[in-house]
Amino acid sequence: MSARDTPSALRIVALLCLAEVFSMTGFSTYPALLASLREAWGMSGAEAGFIGGIFFAGYVAAVPLLSALTDRIDARRVYFFSTLLAAVGTIGIGAFAEGVASGALFQAIAGAGLAGTYMPGLKALTDRVGGPLQSRFIAFYTATFGIGTSASLLLAGALDPLLHWRWVFILSGAGPVAAGLLALRGLAPLEPERTTLSLTRLLDPRPVLRDRAVLGYVLGYAAHSWELFGLRTWLVAFIGFAYALSPQADIPWSATTAAAAIGLLGIPASIFGNEIAARVGRRRYIVAVMGCSALLAWAAGFSAPVAWWLTLLLLSLHFIAVMGDSAALTAGLVAAAPEGKRGAALAVYSFLGFGGGFLGPLVFGMTLDGMGGKDDPAAWGFAFGSLGLACACGPLAVWITRRKGGMT
Repeated sequence: MSARDTPSALRIVALLCLAEVFSMTGFSTYPALLASLREAWGMSGAEAGFIGGIFFAGYVAAVPLLSALTDRIDARRVYFFSTLLAAVGTIGIGAFAEGVASGALFQAIAGAGLAGTYMPGLKALTDRVGGPLQSRFIAFYTATFGIGTSASLLLAGALDPLLHWRWVFILSGAGPVAAGLLALRGLAPLEPERTTLSLTRLLDPRPVLRDRAVLGYVLGYAAHSWELFGLRTWLVAFIGFAYALSPQADIPWSATTAAAAIGLLGIPASIFGNEIAARVGRRRYIVAVMGCSALLAWAAGFSAPVAWWLTLLLLSLHFIAVMGDSAALTAGLVAAAPEGKRGAALAVYSFLGFGGGFLGPLVFGMTLDGMGGKDDPAAWGFAFGSLGLACACGPLAVWITRRKGGMT
């Protein structure tokens, strides 16, 4: 990419980052309202975790097709269709959901919508922007996920005191429609190079996973996503629990505001993490950061009885560590993906990664129930420990693939 092309590239990156924020207005609505919905629908921790995780199961079910399709058709068309799915899922919860089954159905639809916006949006970016700055632009795009998450939390937190929870979901569903129109109108059409591969061949993950470097990033991302999405699903509820243990304290922020602020810390962590990884080596950096994240999960989980401010501090450090390897993993995957199979590589990456995203919230809720329930501080500690144990598998996967000639 020449200097002359830089302004055009920056416009494309800015447009896709803005669209990503709008596409995610409903992403954190369920976590923000989790405590209220547990009471309204009479859910156990496992049921609440299941609905939180089923969002990512919907993602997993749709991402192989939607991401792989971007190797055949313009990613912006896949993106627009998927924003409509996200809107239907989010609005559907507010308009029709009556309990666990119906809530899970619409959450899965919303997750399928994210499957066709997040990685296809990245594919639309990498199809249009190349050169030496591509890795940095990828970091900007992936870091914007954190802005979308925090903006969604703030939106739900602001609307919750004013409106019934159903209307919070319905209004949150307008953002994806705006995102789809922005991408459709703002990006010039760009058809991928013609391929002789059938759709069945494009969906076959085996050629991608034979590459040891790609496999390392995929497995590392699965561990990362287990921890990240488990944390995001339960963060507001845990902060609320920590606050309740200090009833006399003068706490300046609501649980949703604190969670949104913590989420914003992931943006610089992801961007600067990618820069550091490029200098010291991605493998070495990812192993170190994931190891720290695993330890911080345990520390944050057991901190609630000590002091609310300590809980927020440790959660902040934990989230910085969680997000510190995010862009490094994704940029590494894009660089390692074989020519002509980038969409398929992103599909496999997302499939296994967000599969971990389904299991994280579910196992967290099951651990919470099994270790004493939502009113037991130790149960929350062990539930957070489940995230740490999953994250600890990431460095092991990275190390094994490196021994076999994989990621650098």
